Amino acid sequence: MASPSLESILTRAWLRRGPLALALWPLALLFRLLAALRALFYRLGWRRRTRLPVPVIVVGNIFIGGTGKTPLTIWLAEALGAAGLRPGVISRGHGGAQSSPREVRPDSDPRELGDEPLLIAGRTGCPVFVGRRRAEAGRALLEAHPEVNVLITDDGLQHTALARDIEIVLFDGRGVGNGWLLPAGPLREPPSRRRDFTVINAPAITPALAQAVGGHPFQMRLVGEFAAPLARPGARLPLQELIGKRIVAAAGIGNPGRFFAMLRGAGLSIGELPLPDHHDFLDRPFDAVDADVILITEKDAVKCRQLDNLKDDPRLWVVPVTAWIDPALAEQIVEKCRGRSTA
Repeated sequence: MASPSLESILTRAWLRRGPLALALWPLALLFRLLAALRALFYRLGWRRRTRLPVPVIVVGNIFIGGTGKTPLTIWLAEALGAAGLRPGVISRGHGGAQSSPREVRPDSDPRELGDEPLLIAGRTGCPVFVGRRRAEAGRALLEAHPEVNVLITDDGLQHTALARDIEIVLFDGRGVGNGWLLPAGPLREPPSRRRDFTVINAPAITPALAQAVGGHPFQMRLVGEFAAPLARPGARLPLQELIGKRIVAAAGIGNPGRFFAMLRGAGLSIGELPLPDHHDFLDRPFDAVDADVILITEKDAVKCRQLDNLKDDPRLWVVPVTAWIDPALAEQIVEKCRGRSTA
C-alpha cells in the first residue's frame, strides 16, 4: 500500500485541531497577518482596484480545494441569461502558459486554457476569457463581446485587484474544517469575512454547519440523472439502467468523494478511482481498469475527448451534473446587478 501523500495528511489534519495543526498554527497567524496587510493596502488606496463598466460577480471559496465552483458558475450564468442579462465569464484557468487574455473556443486545448473554462463555455454558450490578470481578461471579453452586460469571475475571491459588486462564497459539507487558516487549517480567509451571499454544496444543511459558515446560506445540490457515451455525446442513458454492470467511477476533481457519493445515491455499485485535480490523463489511467463502464466527470471528459487513446473508448461514459439552488438566490443577484451604480 502506498504511503499517504502530504496532501492527504494535511487534508485529514485540517478537519480537526490535532498535533500537526497545532504545530502549524504560528504560520497560520503569519498568513493571516499578511492577508490583512494586503487588504489594508487596498482599503487605504495604496494599491488600486480596477473597476469595469459592467457589474462583476465573484464566485469563490475560502476552503481550499474543490467545493463545486464550476457547477455554481454554470448555474449562475444560465440564471442570469434566463433573466434577460447577457453574462460573460472570466477565469484564470489552470496550468495555462499564456499570461495575456485569450478567448475559450470549442477547439481550445485544456492544457493551455484549463479544463473548467472549456466546460463552462460548452455548457453555457457564454463568452469565456482566460487570463492571469482578471481585469485584463474582463476588458478583453467586453471589447470582443460588447453585448455582455454582466461578468462572472470564476474563483476570484482573493484577487482583490478587480473591483466586484457581488461576492458569493461557496462551502461544502466540510464547512470550515478546523476553522484555522493555512497551513494549520484549510481556510484562505477567516469565516467571518464579508460576502453578499453564502452557498453550501451539501445534501442537507444542519444548524451547526450553517452557524459555522455564517451568512444565512443557500443550499446547493448537485444532481446527476444520466450518463452519455464519451464517443457519442448526443446519446444518453438514465443512471438506473447501469445498475448491475461492473462500474468504476473516476474523478480528477477537487473532491472526488462527492462524485462517488452522488453515483451511489443513484443506486449504483461502483469501484472508485480518485485522480489528482486537473489530471491530464496522459498516464493512461484506464488501461488496467477491468470494468464494463467507466463513469467520469464532465470536467475530465473535456481532456479525454482530445486524447486518441480515450476519445473512442466505449467504456467511458460522462455523467453531467446540474446545480439545484433556490431561485430566490438568482432573483436577489439579478436585483443587485440591475441596481448597481456605475459611479
